[in-house]
Amino acid sequence: MREPAAGRVAARPPRWHRRRSRAPPERSSTEPAPSGEAPRTRPGALVRNRRAHAVVAGEPRTTEVVDKAGPGVRHTPWAALRPLVLRLHFFAGVLVAPFVLITAITGLLYVLTPQLEQSIYRQQLHVPATAAQAPLSTQVNVARNALPEAEFKAVRPAATSTDTTQVIFTAEELPESYYRTVFVDPHDAEIRGVLDTYGSDQALPLRAWVSELHRGLHLGDLGRVYSELAASWLWVVVLGGIALWSGRRRATRAPRMQPPGRTRVSSWHGVTGASIGVGLLFLSATGLTWSTFAGDNVGKLRETLSWETPAVAEGLPMRVSFEQSSRRIDIGYDRVRQVATHHGLTGPLEITPAEHTGAAYIVRETGRSWPTQQDSVAIHPMTGQITDSVRFADYPLVAKLSRWGVDAHMGLLFGWPNQIALAALMISAICVILWGYRMWWLRRPTRGFGNPPARGAWRRLPIPLLLGGVLVTIGVGCAVPLLGISLLAFLCVDALLGMRATAASEGGARRPAG
Repeated sequence: MREPAAGRVAARPPRWHRRRSRAPPERSSTEPAPSGEAPRTRPGALVRNRRAHAVVAGEPRTTEVVDKAGPGVRHTPWAALRPLVLRLHFFAGVLVAPFVLITAITGLLYVLTPQLEQSIYRQQLHVPATAAQAPLSTQVNVARNALPEAEFKAVRPAATSTDTTQVIFTAEELPESYYRTVFVDPHDAEIRGVLDTYGSDQALPLRAWVSELHRGLHLGDLGRVYSELAASWLWVVVLGGIALWSGRRRATRAPRMQPPGRTRVSSWHGVTGASIGVGLLFLSATGLTWSTFAGDNVGKLRETLSWETPAVAEGLPMRVSFEQSSRRIDIGYDRVRQVATHHGLTGPLEITPAEHTGAAYIVRETGRSWPTQQDSVAIHPMTGQITDSVRFADYPLVAKLSRWGVDAHMGLLFGWPNQIALAALMISAICVILWGYRMWWLRRPTRGFGNPPARGAWRRLPIPLLLGGVLVTIGVGCAVPLLGISLLAFLCVDALLGMRATAASEGGARRPAG
């Protein structure tokens, strides 16, 4: 670069450089002020000095609570509640997120199983369409002859000309809620296969295996604790996260692409979590309805308030005479199906036989898609008359909501759109969890950055808010036992860690220098 000639004024520096050069040199917070001037401290220096003193003394940073609000700042209930919500959201996310992550991954696998079933078990489920039709009674007898040692439970006639008839049996060697199903060609009564199925919706082996993985990791009753723990804490984490995200300034709520690092990860974590919050709350509520401990409380509540799902009466309204029973008059399965169809049951059907004298045939619709087909009737086995009927339209509102909620949770209510929505929800939940752990990793304690929110935030809560929170926590802990037990365990461990940190800091302060 050529130097300016003698006597020539050098080029003026750019304007931004002049502005920067005029700025006074930055003083350290410990640098003495000029004589006659009051000591000055840069904003935030007091906080940093306190934190530095805490580190030197051996105190954990989480024990230092600094009120950054200056005079004239309005203290709202949320300002006092936010540190407590932040601490609960942080620890619940770190400790419970692995269970939620497993639930989300296995739930995503479950969503994909209906289409896989149709492909893997095509031989058992479907047949070529022909005009011939074997009597339903003949199909049942063929299946019963194939499994003479099993106990006949019900039959599901072929819903279309390309579907097979499913004849369902119970067997002593099968686990609870498992059945042995014979698939019969409705046209020529040929057996197409025998499979073990699960549950009231007759899940085939693949979906039954994934369902058990999702529900209990194939660990039995002990494994079901993991899924209930995830469902118990999920709504707490979601509500806390939504509250923290909503409490931000409007300008900081949008997802950020820059700068990279924790700020960007935090923005995507918050925006995505708030976007799927309603869906996660729905999954948490419906998942708890059939859990072990909370589900039992829900069942008792529904029974107390008469919100149970109604069922048709199996018994006949009048005693059958000895002469009639000795002749064993029975209209048969074909006539029973005709009566039920004539009475308005048009969806896929399941027929349960009259197991003893004085009992009726029970026919119910098994459709789980929208509109819901769950009507059922009881049919006299000798006269073919309808002895009792229950329409889904007459269900109590809570029973309807429970039916719809469970079916939507399983991806059955709206068919493939329901499956796509659940898959997107599971993928988003997985991303939110991974982003949450990424945030923790970027500010983990070993890197010398901020640690979990400070202890003792509850002490700054207004008394009415504190008492109300305690009462709500006790009530929720009783209704959702695993949530209450795990929260109590967390509080005990946190208190012990706080006592340990206090003892360590006091010991470091008493230790003589040098």
